[in-house]
Amino acid sequence: MTALRPERESAAGGPADPLTDPLPDVLAGGHSSPWFRAEQPPQQVQGHDLSAPQPPLADPYAQLPADAYAAPPQDDAYAGHSPYEGGPGWTASPETYPAPEAAEEPYSPVPEAPRDDETMALRAADPARTDEERDDTPPATTAAGAEGGRAARRKAAKRNARPGGRRGTGRRRAGAPAPEASGTPGGGDEPPERPRTRVEARRAARARKPSAATVASRAVGELFITIGVLMLLFVTYQLWWTNVRAQQQADGAAHNLQQDWEQGKRKPGAFQAGQGFAILHIPKLDVVVPVASGIDKQRVLDRGMAGHYAEGALKTALPSAKEGNFAVAGHRNTHGEPFRYINRLTPGDPIVVETQDTYYVYEMASILPQTPPSNTAVIDPVPAGSGFTEPGRYLTLTTCTPEFTSTYRMIVWGKMVEERPRSKGKPDALVD
Repeated sequence: MTALRPERESAAGGPADPLTDPLPDVLAGGHSSPWFRAEQPPQQVQGHDLSAPQPPLADPYAQLPADAYAAPPQDDAYAGHSPYEGGPGWTASPETYPAPEAAEEPYSPVPEAPRDDETMALRAADPARTDEERDDTPPATTAAGAEGGRAARRKAAKRNARPGGRRGTGRRRAGAPAPEASGTPGGGDEPPERPRTRVEARRAARARKPSAATVASRAVGELFITIGVLMLLFVTYQLWWTNVRAQQQADGAAHNLQQDWEQGKRKPGAFQAGQGFAILHIPKLDVVVPVASGIDKQRVLDRGMAGHYAEGALKTALPSAKEGNFAVAGHRNTHGEPFRYINRLTPGDPIVVETQDTYYVYEMASILPQTPPSNTAVIDPVPAGSGFTEPGRYLTLTTCTPEFTSTYRMIVWGKMVEERPRSKGKPDALVD
């Protein structure tokens, strides 16, 4: 540590006071600054020699009265009153002199100017806004408002700028939402879409136009839909409407046949193709179907009737014959489907053939679930596979199988057990 300099030591041996009045030292030709160096020569001022003795300065306070700096008189408005609570000599109660309330924070008419979000510089507050608006508006809204800040104005200019550096005119396209309907200064939650140029409009129109592959795929799809609808209509026709129509025709044929019998118009003998001559009853299946001559699909089977094998090599005997096999065919599905459930028959179930003069009662004997259509031996006078070994009076029912196909044939055989004239009334199988 270095020693103190001589010029900073006082006459008493202590450090010199740098706050003492410098005027006496200056007048005496010395310096009061602690940084003054004695070896420096006196400086010269134009026309003055600072080393020469200077006359004493006049006292600037000599002309003022003696009481100029006296303390101002104290206001004695509270003279005689006791001090507040806590001071010396307190005697009064708190009700007499309550403690003063805390002073409110002084109001400053100049609000704090918000800062620019981009430049972080202060800017002047809006003088047109009232104090209440300044207090109610949050700082973020004031700084990013529609009229505040260069950053907000630049963002709005970028949103409205057109391609090529031109500024937007503010026009809205047809169908665009109005700016006031949104919550942002630009007219929506997102910047408004700029108008398209002609090139962009043509490109958009070409993009909207479907390609050849798209058109072809649409045409194929529509074709498939049309075919599907037509197939659905065809299936509905086959499974529902044909049954309805065939049952109506069969019921009409049975009714006409019964009327002819009552009037005596029909006699047993040879019948024309498609002509009804008998009624087949299957009580267990609740089947009542007219029997016509022949197995023609259009004139007999599709009309809901059962067809008698009565032509060519497939000709079989009538029920009235003393020996033989009375063979009948019928649809299992569609067109009235009279033989749909003949597979449910069991041995002993009655089957009745009604004619103009007689009831012929048969009992179910056996069933062949499946055989090829070419197996005509099943309708022989003594049918093959039926279990019958000698001539007799038999009944054979044939239909297609499996259901909804015509791949194979199902065969049901029966044997006559009763021949009952109509004059004796209905047989027990029909009465029950």
